[in-house]
Amino acid sequence: MDELLPRLRFDPASPLPSPCWLEIGFGAGEHLAWQAMQNPQTLMIGCEVYRNGVAVLLSQIEREKIANIRLWPEDARDLMDRLPDRSIDRAFLLFPDPWPKKRHHKRRLVSPQFADLVASRLRSGAHIHLATDWEPYAMQMLAVLDACGALANCVPGGGFLESGPARTATRFERRGERLGHRVRELLYQRR
Repeated sequence: MDELLPRLRFDPASPLPSPCWLEIGFGAGEHLAWQAMQNPQTLMIGCEVYRNGVAVLLSQIEREKIANIRLWPEDARDLMDRLPDRSIDRAFLLFPDPWPKKRHHKRRLVSPQFADLVASRLRSGAHIHLATDWEPYAMQMLAVLDACGALANCVPGGGFLESGPARTATRFERRGERLGHRVRELLYQRR
């Protein structure tokens, strides 16, 4: 953390190359590292507030010699406030905390304000890919993103994807599947 994180910390004042992808809440970084290795010409920016997840990903970056990841170890909303409009080519929000108790729903990341903010940072034609194994949150995500005029659902007729774009499973996804939860995926495009 002390040696590698300062070198890999994303500087929002630096010019962004294209393509540039953003993963919000990367957990332990399995998906972010996989995407970085599959897309070595793409700058991958990962946001995660939990130090343990950042530490696990830093170890993998060092072990695998991954050169195209930059990290924001703070709240993703703070970073998105600093990014230029229409600067991101693809965004991911995979298995965010569902805050299942009704009194905690206000803590859920996906809200109308979040959808507007993400949409403003996506380039025209760029995608945001979301996934959750918590059915009530999946329905909320669908309603919120459908209501965002800057985004269009990529599924003809709307709804959830039958099978999502290529990605690797996260530990949160595998846990949900072990518990018998159905994974729901959404893909929206910036108009």
